[in-house]
Amino acid sequence: MGLHEPDEPLLAKLQEEFCLHDLAVEDAQHAHQRTKVETYGDSLFIVVQTAQLVSGHIAFGETHIFLGKRYLITVRHGASLSYTPARRACEMSPELLAHGPAYALYGVLDFIVGNLMPIVRDFRQELQELEQDIFSDTFNRDTVRRLYDMQRDLMTLRLAVAPMQDVINQLARLHPEFVPKELRAYFRDVYDHVFRVNESIGAMREMLTAAINVNLSLVTFGQNEVMKKLAGWAAMLAAPTLITSWYGMNFTHMPELAKPWAYPTIIGVVACLVSAIYLALKRAKWF
Repeated sequence: MGLHEPDEPLLAKLQEEFCLHDLAVEDAQHAHQRTKVETYGDSLFIVVQTAQLVSGHIAFGETHIFLGKRYLITVRHGASLSYTPARRACEMSPELLAHGPAYALYGVLDFIVGNLMPIVRDFRQELQELEQDIFSDTFNRDTVRRLYDMQRDLMTLRLAVAPMQDVINQLARLHPEFVPKELRAYFRDVYDHVFRVNESIGAMREMLTAAINVNLSLVTFGQNEVMKKLAGWAAMLAAPTLITSWYGMNFTHMPELAKPWAYPTIIGVVACLVSAIYLALKRAKWF
């Protein structure tokens, strides 16, 4: 049975029909529960985080699962796809479904984990598309903002995925009264998928951190190059400014004021000095 954000009367009806524990029903009624697996008498209560990509951002939700020896109930909150494909997949394997609702639980968990892989793949593809902007000579605030948003979403996704490893590992190793040994290999397979997703998320976060640092380093390097050029031009302007400022002072006896060749000589000296400064800066690769 699959429910999406049921109201309180419906949950009360389910509790009456399946003898569900009060604390488990209370948790299922309110979202924002941590990922966990708890035993309540002859049933298990499992909480897992779900995620899906919406308009380039990750939307998160929760699925609360009641597992008994003869029933499986899922309660979805927030962003979560319907588990109809998981139901169809289970119905196509009646020999495995004959082992009980544990195989249906495997189908739901495998479907949840399977929806996480395209998210990481899309983020990796988007990061590759942003590489041109990352290595651009000009600073683009939108690029840095998008990289930061991606890193924040992946951090939240990892907080949702990492505890899921422990939950699935418990189902694969413990609770033999709910998960028969014939199905434990399937839960180990889901655990392997979750582990790979978690590792991919960690690698993506490191790549995003490196991309942000590279982008900021390139921007800083570009600004330093601009400052070097400005400093070079300032040095070239400082020399003629210093020389001409002497001749702007009101003194009677100034060098070569009375000579007819004084003005062209000063111009030549200034030109040679500026040229020497330019060649020196050019050799130092400031221009």
